Amino acid sequence: MKDSLFGTDGIRERVGSHPLTQELLPKIGDAIALWLQKKYGSSPTILIAQDTRESCAYIKSLLKSGLLRHSVTVHDAFVLPTPAVHKLVQSNQFSCGIIISASHNAYADNGIKIVDGITGKLTAQDEHSIAAIVAQESSEFAYRTFGAENFYSSAAQDYQHLVTAFFQPNFLRDMRVVLDCANGATSTSAPAIFEHLGAHVIPLNTTPNGRNINHQCGAVHPQQLQQTVQESKADIGFAFDGDGDRLTVVTRDGRIYNGDDILALLSGHPTYAAQNTIVSTVMANQGLEAYLEEHDKKLIRTPVGDKFVAQTLTEQNVLLGGEQSGHIILADYAHCSDGIFAALRVMEVMLFTANRELKSFIPFPQVLLNMPVKQKKSLTQEPCASLIAATQAQLPGGRLLVRYSGTENLLRILVEDADAQKAHNLSAQLARQLEKELG
Repeated sequence: MKDSLFGTDGIRERVGSHPLTQELLPKIGDAIALWLQKKYGSSPTILIAQDTRESCAYIKSLLKSGLLRHSVTVHDAFVLPTPAVHKLVQSNQFSCGIIISASHNAYADNGIKIVDGITGKLTAQDEHSIAAIVAQESSEFAYRTFGAENFYSSAAQDYQHLVTAFFQPNFLRDMRVVLDCANGATSTSAPAIFEHLGAHVIPLNTTPNGRNINHQCGAVHPQQLQQTVQESKADIGFAFDGDGDRLTVVTRDGRIYNGDDILALLSGHPTYAAQNTIVSTVMANQGLEAYLEEHDKKLIRTPVGDKFVAQTLTEQNVLLGGEQSGHIILADYAHCSDGIFAALRVMEVMLFTANRELKSFIPFPQVLLNMPVKQKKSLTQEPCASLIAATQAQLPGGRLLVRYSGTENLLRILVEDADAQKAHNLSAQLARQLEKELG
């Protein structure tokens, strides 16, 4: 059993494993309702949505069995991108949003993200409050009060209006754009929004079947997008992940750009050009930091996780931040990452600055290895600590970052050095050493 109900991005696990079980999911729904009533009063409103995994309906029904024990109103939007829920909760003033999704993970995983109507992503105290209620013994149900449920049929159209309000009508006229929707939550909304703004859309992976979400496609697997952009002679290509909060860009000559490149490009957008501070994480490439320094801008690094980026953007009162993984937060729009909105901002950069080639910075050689682990032993204890320290000592001019994924049973090893071969050798060597201890 996991020590904590919440990870770095909500609750996420393989379906059927704790806490995504028939026994625990109703208790989680019950706990969310009780937490909401304490925070918002007796009759809170909840927007609930999902991605395209086959397990979403099952999880949603169990959550609702707990939620509807209380006088809440649940507005079900069915399939909707995660950032759409964030934006609609803020705009329509729902008490909270619940998204059933495991983002970029394979279909067998699923999860629950909760969006608060006031703070956006949950605070640590909110997570603690919900987890504490789940941990309590089940209370008797008196069958005196019940919740209500509505189908929010206009959710996708309302989200489209909120996004397109930031852009000139038809500004994508004559642009050929490939959109890889990962057979996920953006499969309908992304093509509709781009076509509404005038683009000729070439859709990829927009036929979800419950099991093909993120399968060799989308933001984490952009090779098919890369091939399609070049073969179709498109102006640009964008790949989203399963729930639509990540973005990968492919230029018309086939270069694949991650979140670091997107931040560099957007730092020259008219809305953000005057910003002298950009926020990213410890994963950000040193080449990005050098590029920003050349343009009199400062990079602030946070721990990994877009919630930390969003928090720092608010604290520093700046507009642009994101992660190398493709979470891009544009605070003039929302305090969450939205792949569709970020893609449209990239289109504006391409058109407004005449940078059709999307020239970016030169990255520092960087190797990132993802190593499956059976258990997440402490990396600050022996022998792991000494192995990591010995590798760091061989990188006087480079960087080493070793951490566990907050959403998967993976150890991530990042090595950055001016010598690409050295970075490759050291990362492989450290992976072999740690595998003996953690495998």
